[in-house]
Amino acid sequence: MNKSPQERPMAAPTPAGRAPSTRAARRQAARREGKLATGGRAGAASHRRRPTRLATGLVAVIAVGILAAGAAFAAGAFGGGTGASPVPSGTAVFAESDHAHVTGTVSYDRTPPAGGAHSAVWLNCGVYPDPVPDENAVHSLEHGAVWITYRPDLATDEVAQLRQFAESHRVGTQGYIILSPYPGIPSPIVASAWGAQLAVPSPGDPDLAAFVQHYAGGAQGGEPGGECTGGVGSPVG
Repeated sequence: MNKSPQERPMAAPTPAGRAPSTRAARRQAARREGKLATGGRAGAASHRRRPTRLATGLVAVIAVGILAAGAAFAAGAFGGGTGASPVPSGTAVFAESDHAHVTGTVSYDRTPPAGGAHSAVWLNCGVYPDPVPDENAVHSLEHGAVWITYRPDLATDEVAQLRQFAESHRVGTQGYIILSPYPGIPSPIVASAWGAQLAVPSPGDPDLAAFVQHYAGGAQGGEPGGECTGGVGSPVG
């Protein structure tokens, strides 16, 4: 016999506070999708930051390389400047503020001169067998040259030793060493830089090498990197 609608069993009610299983599944799926989306965004941001960090590091490396190359070029082209050795004891150091360009001869306050007014044209650095004009040589001192002078009666073998010394102590492409005889100097050999002078008795004196290493190519004349070629004079070495 068919049961009447009133007699059919009723479905058990859902306990209070419990969501249907399909709704709970949807919520769990949504939470999983949210986590995946968040993780994807974080990964993308990290991926975007990585090239920026790499680019910044590359720029820093290039900048350091450029600075190093510039320093190497300056040292090679213009000389040391260098103060590579301390100033030898016995060096006379004095202020020399007159940088005027003049024509004609100049009466200097020391022999040989070590700064002061000078010709507008510098002397080419190198070895000279004869005396050179003071005014041109002083301009080279302003550019950072060291001028090694010797008495004309210095022994031939010592002159040869000085020439070898001058040629082996050139600094950079400009040289920054002048060697010439000079009558009337107070010592067999006198080395001069702008504002500094040293007398030595012989070419092998270690103070001569220290003086050259300290001053040749330096900034003591106020024009570091100035030319020591392209001026006047025809050096033989």
